[in-house]
Amino acid sequence: MRERFEQYIRRHDLVGHEDRILLAVSGGVDSMVMLHLFIKCRYPVGVAHVNFGLRGKDSDQDESFVRDYCKKHDVPFFSRRFDTKNYAESQKLSLQMAARELRYNWFNDLLQKGDYHWLATAHHLNDNVETILLRLANGSGLDQLTGIPRKNDRIVRPLLFASRDEIVAFARAENIVWREDASNLTTHYQRNFVRHELIPKLREINPSLESAIAHSLEKLEGASELMRRGLEQLRDSMTRMEGRSLVIDRNLLLLLKNPGYVLFEWLRSYGFEFERCRQLAAAAADAQTGTKFLSTTHVAVIDRDNIIVAPRDHDEYHDVLVEEWQDKAALGPWVMHFHAIKGKEVSTDPGTATVDFSVVRFPLLWRKWKPGDSFVPLGMKKSKKLSDFLVDEQVPLTEKNRITVVLSGTEIVWVAGRRIDERYKVTPRTHTVLTMRLEPHK
Repeated sequence: MRERFEQYIRRHDLVGHEDRILLAVSGGVDSMVMLHLFIKCRYPVGVAHVNFGLRGKDSDQDESFVRDYCKKHDVPFFSRRFDTKNYAESQKLSLQMAARELRYNWFNDLLQKGDYHWLATAHHLNDNVETILLRLANGSGLDQLTGIPRKNDRIVRPLLFASRDEIVAFARAENIVWREDASNLTTHYQRNFVRHELIPKLREINPSLESAIAHSLEKLEGASELMRRGLEQLRDSMTRMEGRSLVIDRNLLLLLKNPGYVLFEWLRSYGFEFERCRQLAAAAADAQTGTKFLSTTHVAVIDRDNIIVAPRDHDEYHDVLVEEWQDKAALGPWVMHFHAIKGKEVSTDPGTATVDFSVVRFPLLWRKWKPGDSFVPLGMKKSKKLSDFLVDEQVPLTEKNRITVVLSGTEIVWVAGRRIDERYKVTPRTHTVLTMRLEPHK
């Protein structure tokens, strides 16, 4: 297991021995094996443990168990307790989503302090299988069927090569002690239903289910890469930008066997859902000239030879999601350009923001500012209400209505055209910057 662990890290360039790695450790067998392997392989690590307070004394005992292990092995230990139930109720989230949001927000806070380069989680092959089955059941596309990424943003998952059975066998062979979470044995949650009900049935068809799906994942990753490259080439040959509008050659599009899906891949960043794109392709095939299809931000109109996709009323501001691959987005009277660039160079253009790419989480949300918004203005240490910031900046009332913000998760990264957030600034540890340039529609 140790040799495979080190090979997996090297093969996929997950971390280096000079990196400091923060491990998310619950006390379960998966995370305890991960901690054991990182220690044995002599990586500089620290441990972050979250007590969600959902299982009474069991939660407290988990925390004590992990703390004691770290003390024995001289590993830095960080812990945080949350009132998860109250947070879920106040934010109108499920317990699972509330717990996820709380822990990753805290993990990001720890990473942003600069003591650690990466966060490692103990997701394994069985987690990947469950994720894929759940996504299949929910009708996900090919890009979602490649499973849990080995590395994204500042998170690495070095155990994705190993099945749970392999992890448990290794733990027993190495006399690694762990704690069992009783909630994993219930079928109340969807994932546990897949784990305890569906997968055993599928193993009756193929006893080597996990291995088979692992091989399928490799094929799907290759297919997904080919698809992305192919879609880029198709877009280059079938579309063009005319001012603020995307013009799609209708005749070339209809030569494809699945024009609806191709439209979806091109137009989902404009707010068009898959079913709407299928309807748009069908109307284009029937030559329904003049027919309009609306998203929250754009309108698609079928012309004689083209499909024209343009922003809706520029006086309206509709929230826009920006994916990592996207280089341009439109909101109200504005266009924003996005570029990831290696290095630390900060733009001096007041209409351009330069932030640390590794700290940003995609998709970004670009929207009009709201009362109650707050951020930590560059150069300051404390959070400030955006309304107060705009007053201090002497922004006229007529201009306030045009102020927009870019968010990573729930945090403001940039008050567009004004100030970035201190937490996202470029530092000596920055390797790649994200530039965001704001300009009015031409």
